[in-house]
Amino acid sequence: MLIRTAEQDIERVLYTEKAIAARVEEIGTQLTKKLGDKRPVLVCVLKGASFFYIDLCRCMNCAIDMDFISVSSYGAGAQSTGVVRLIKDLDNNITGRDVVIVEDIIDSGLTMHYLKELLAARKPSSITTVSFLDKASCHDKSLKTDICGFEIPDEFVVGYGLDYANYYRNLPYIGILRPECYQ
Repeated sequence: MLIRTAEQDIERVLYTEKAIAARVEEIGTQLTKKLGDKRPVLVCVLKGASFFYIDLCRCMNCAIDMDFISVSSYGAGAQSTGVVRLIKDLDNNITGRDVVIVEDIIDSGLTMHYLKELLAARKPSSITTVSFLDKASCHDKSLKTDICGFEIPDEFVVGYGLDYANYYRNLPYIGILRPECYQ
């Protein structure tokens, strides 16, 4: 039996490790300029945003507080179920704080919309949304994030934290997954 590697499942690489590092550094500098004197709470949306989140935190040249939230709208499939479930809530009180939601990808926009409403109800000073990737053609323009790493085509992407059925997260680049791998 021949065992396939993750790389064999990638149709093409969209963003290399080097391009990702450069863009994350730019975003970290932008956030530092915007919120650096306010000690923001950076909220990582688990699990997909974890690679981006850690790299982003290291690129910020200011005091930050780190927190994590876990939601799911995909399960193990390739398409959203249309329902967002809260799996793990924040550990810290964000009332009166400047909050940065750090997400891996905006696809339908459902998860980010849910998170903004959930966290806004807790009365933070401000909410800034950051998404590493954005499939802008797949959602209403009103769901646009404040800061986006890369706008991508409507393709199924994996790597740098993004997965299909919990596989491919550890790829150091963003690649388009061959359709036969998820259909």
